Amino acid sequence: MNQKKIIWLAGLAAAIGVRKIWHRKREKQFPFFRKVVFITGASRGLGLILARQLAKQNARLAICARSEIELQRAKNQLQQEYAAEVLCIPCDVADQKQVEQVIDQVVAHYGKLDVLINNAGEIIVSPLQNNTLNDFDQLMKVHFYGPLFAMQAVVPYMQQQGEGRIVNISSIGGRLSVPHLLPYSASKFALSGLSEGIHSALKKENIHVTTVYPGLMRTRSPRNVLVKGQYEKEYQWFKICDSVPGMSVNAERAAAKILRACQRAEASITISLPAKLAGALQGLFPGFTARLNTIVNNLMPEATESNKSIRGYETGYEQKESWLTQLTDKSARENLNVLGHPPRQE
Repeated sequence: MNQKKIIWLAGLAAAIGVRKIWHRKREKQFPFFRKVVFITGASRGLGLILARQLAKQNARLAICARSEIELQRAKNQLQQEYAAEVLCIPCDVADQKQVEQVIDQVVAHYGKLDVLINNAGEIIVSPLQNNTLNDFDQLMKVHFYGPLFAMQAVVPYMQQQGEGRIVNISSIGGRLSVPHLLPYSASKFALSGLSEGIHSALKKENIHVTTVYPGLMRTRSPRNVLVKGQYEKEYQWFKICDSVPGMSVNAERAAAKILRACQRAEASITISLPAKLAGALQGLFPGFTARLNTIVNNLMPEATESNKSIRGYETGYEQKESWLTQLTDKSARENLNVLGHPPRQE
């Protein structure tokens, strides 16, 4: 090995070491101990996993979801297993008044609000021909307006406190439009633009916004997705992709990375190797990515005449045992995803 290569490798190692030291310093500057953290969509899945990990760090929690029954179940688990301090409030994030009232209740209860995690989400798996304007409207309300309502309500409190953290859970689908997930991808694209723009606007006020781009995670997704078209086939491809190691990522590890990124005040983080590769491919070769998506779309199930939607757990495939989906089924049981999702009010 020549001298230039040795110097280059030494410099790279030094840079990596400095980066790690800087990250650890940033984490120590913002410990979650006694911090008030509000998480939307926290009765199950990733939101609940984030709540568990925060409870272990002695954060004071406020959680919301649409189902009061599921919220209470999550609260009981957090209190019994982690002795957590938890405030749970039913709320539909698509309703601006409800969101504003919940934020006010959290601040009134704890006296402050340090961290907002916009996690609530919905997925519609469907051919384009079976999508309606209502599908796009529904997911825009949840993924775009929900976080916007919450941020508008919480920022004045953070400004008064002199600091704050906001985490917006987008998706790799917010960078690369995924076949048969068009309303989901479109609304996540909107959230990504909103989140990145607000990051730039609020940083000078010591309010740090982190945009998270996860790939598939083994959490809540399959059982509670809305499915249209050929129900069983659409649900089958989605659930298998969600479960296969390499394509999906362990949700506990993903949650830990999200919380570290929040502490470090990182502008964005992409989680899972497939998501990073997909994002890089889209950035470097957009034409090739578009052609590849076209090929994938042509291999997907055809549309049907009916635009009716059902939940994943209502399809015939959910009743079948398959070794291909064992990891997702196990995660669903662990993360309280065994109950059906309540219908959303139009």
